[in-house]
Amino acid sequence: MKKILLFSLAFIVIPSAVIFSLFSLREEQFVFTKNMMIRVLHADTNKIELVPLEEYVIGVVSGEMPVSFQKEALKAQAVAARSYVMYKMEKRKNKTYDVVDTTDDQVFLNREELKKKWKDNYDKNYDKISSAVKETSYQYISYDGKVAEALFFSTSTGMTENSEDVFKSKVKYLRSVKSSWDDISPSFKKVSNYSKKDFYSILELSYQKDINIKNIKKTRAGHIKSLTINNKNFTGKEIVSKLKLKSSAFEIKDLGDTVSITTKGYGHGVGMSQYGAEAMARKGYKYDEILKYYYTGIEIEKISIN
Repeated sequence: MKKILLFSLAFIVIPSAVIFSLFSLREEQFVFTKNMMIRVLHADTNKIELVPLEEYVIGVVSGEMPVSFQKEALKAQAVAARSYVMYKMEKRKNKTYDVVDTTDDQVFLNREELKKKWKDNYDKNYDKISSAVKETSYQYISYDGKVAEALFFSTSTGMTENSEDVFKSKVKYLRSVKSSWDDISPSFKKVSNYSKKDFYSILELSYQKDINIKNIKKTRAGHIKSLTINNKNFTGKEIVSKLKLKSSAFEIKDLGDTVSITTKGYGHGVGMSQYGAEAMARKGYKYDEILKYYYTGIEIEKISIN
């Protein structure tokens, strides 16, 4: 009787385990050739728009990078944007959307929004961007056989960041590299002034005559991780958010009744610098050389479209 019972249980459990294993494997697979429509969540309306992959890339390059940039920089941006959305499509396959149309993911502008933005220059600008996208059609960045999370930002401090210094995880292709040519960016250095009263109010500090700053901890590229202002601890990100700064690479100066803050760079500093890409393009570098410079050890692959 026991033998019959054990045999019955084995008959039930083993096939179930096999089916579960096959189901799990099937769930993990994501075939891009069967998922060419991007589910874009519009933050302002909370509505989802379905956009073909290559049209989405055009909308991101148009929203994220100045149309005046060199074509090779635009092509590098196209591949980075395509890689980023592909990475998110895999990660969010069980969610209702793939990406948000803001800097929470990457800025996307549809055709109607671009017509409002560019007005009489719409046709000329759209042709330039779409040409850059077409010349990199379906290309993406991979590392170790997987789609890379191709992070990018506007302007470095002269050096990009290691991913773990800004975010939680150490990513092998998101390594710090020199980017000294970013000084072509209008955001390379910016000075913002606040009355001391406003400065204290924004940071929710009690008013004191002198500003005492200590315990400053910085990243490799000079972004502030944390600091203490008048005995209150802050992260660099908190200061950026509260004072609406362009970068956490900042220096605070007490000028009596005024507080002057000088920021260097614009954005989180991880991955490809957009102004760095533009500077490299001006020097004659091709888009693949730009990408392989900012993303360590990557390959550029292409989705096979039948």
